[in-house]
Amino acid sequence: MSLWLRSYQRCFLDTTVSQRCVQCSRSRRTKLRRTVADTRRCSTVQGEVRVRFAPSPTGFLHLGGLRTALYNNIFAKKYGGSFILRLEDTDQSRLVPGAAESIEDMLEWAGIPPDESPRQGGPVGPYLQSQRLGLYSQTAQQLVQSGHAYYCFCSPQRLELLKKEALRTGQTPRYDNRCRHLRADQVEEKLAKGMPHVIRFRLEAGVEPFQDLIFGWNRHEVAQVEGDPVVMKADGFPTYHLANIVDDHYMKISHVLRGSEWLISTSKHLLMYCALGWQPPTFGHLPLLMNKDGSKLSKRQGDIFIQSFQKRGILPEALLDITTNCGSGFNTNRIGRTIDELITEFNPSKITTHSALLDLEKLAEFNRIHLQQRIEDEQHCLLLIRDLQGQIQQAYTAEIQDEEVLHEDYIRRVLQLRKGHISSLKDLTSPDYSYLWVRPSFTSQQVAALTAEAQHIGSLVLQLVEERAGELAVDRLNKDLKHLAKQAKTTKYREVMKLLRLTLSGLQQGPSVAEMMVSLGPAEVSHRFQKLLLLSEGQVKTGHPGTS
Repeated sequence: MSLWLRSYQRCFLDTTVSQRCVQCSRSRRTKLRRTVADTRRCSTVQGEVRVRFAPSPTGFLHLGGLRTALYNNIFAKKYGGSFILRLEDTDQSRLVPGAAESIEDMLEWAGIPPDESPRQGGPVGPYLQSQRLGLYSQTAQQLVQSGHAYYCFCSPQRLELLKKEALRTGQTPRYDNRCRHLRADQVEEKLAKGMPHVIRFRLEAGVEPFQDLIFGWNRHEVAQVEGDPVVMKADGFPTYHLANIVDDHYMKISHVLRGSEWLISTSKHLLMYCALGWQPPTFGHLPLLMNKDGSKLSKRQGDIFIQSFQKRGILPEALLDITTNCGSGFNTNRIGRTIDELITEFNPSKITTHSALLDLEKLAEFNRIHLQQRIEDEQHCLLLIRDLQGQIQQAYTAEIQDEEVLHEDYIRRVLQLRKGHISSLKDLTSPDYSYLWVRPSFTSQQVAALTAEAQHIGSLVLQLVEERAGELAVDRLNKDLKHLAKQAKTTKYREVMKLLRLTLSGLQQGPSVAEMMVSLGPAEVSHRFQKLLLLSEGQVKTGHPGTS
């Protein structure tokens, strides 16, 4: 690795700004300027890279969440760090049963498993916020005692009236900070009476700018547009604003990579870091993932949940590829990249502020390419064979006449011939490919509509298969079949091919006749053309597949 690249990486990983206190003195402002100057000279602060993905199990993992997790995972692996999954389950009223387990299941399925998580455990657990309530309560009390937070006794009814009045006058609803002015004795009296209360953080003017890894320098005067935010609810659970900074601090998170919707909240969070005397992580806000028309991805779109893609036979590599291909942050922008290639090609300086427009209509093409790559890899191909065996048995349980179609060699041959043509394994269990697993049914009337030479043509095919001594190859067969068609007396080449296709598959279209023959193998091809001879002689009547 070049000295320049090593220096760049160290510079990038530096906690680039002095984000610690917004109630800053002149000396602290001077410190910020010095830090910025040091950063421009690529002065380094060595430290372990630790990033986190912190979804709320109020729903199942969707594409937007997967993309955030993916960028965090790639960032961690690129710089030799750790990827942590933390579940922010403090909103108990909205938890969805099974969502917490499913989120981790889907990360593992996608090939980006966390290094530390509720399931994996780790040195800074627990990784469920609901199991860390004592830590949040302790921190909230610390803020109250230092004067950075206060008890608020305003009733829900009063807060609702404030909201309605603001809307009536065309203003943005915000808390009026009434309880921050209560005297100490008034607070003690209300607490002694057991009055319900929350704890609010005291916002102050004079927010320091911070440098975002993606959006650059930012500054949001939150005190001018917001009321003091609740950090501890009346039920003893923290809000996101408190819980996420407490956990990031105690879990030693070095970089927070999250959606750009949180950018305007970062100044508020930095105020809290300052009040607690903690060093904040470096922030990077990822541009949003949106539909190709620029509209927001909605959880109401059932097809954006990762489980739905899994059920449809979409490969995890295809999902990871398409969500990065439509965005930014990589040296190349090609289809077919694996997770290892994404890590190698990751370049944080190339992440733009523009939203990533996702065209799910292209997903089938991404899946086709990644499926082809899996088929060409022996280890992955074996897994595909096992998967397809199960799908065939499920789809055609009572119809399979020959167990040979479930054998590994047979299925491998089908996969090798069809790679590049199918977008999903599920394609192979559709009616278009049923001939591969079940002998087709066709009638003497269908045969007669094509030619009166069925017996002659069928005999020629059987002779051809016998002459090839069981060795069938697509290119050679294509030439052989053209020569065979010329031996028909009155039937044109097109009708000959239609007859062969009907005999092999019972269908009017599909792969080439030569490929069908190679897929099925000499023995099965002979069996199906023997049936044609019997049928054309009128010795059997049309019946269930396999009655010949």
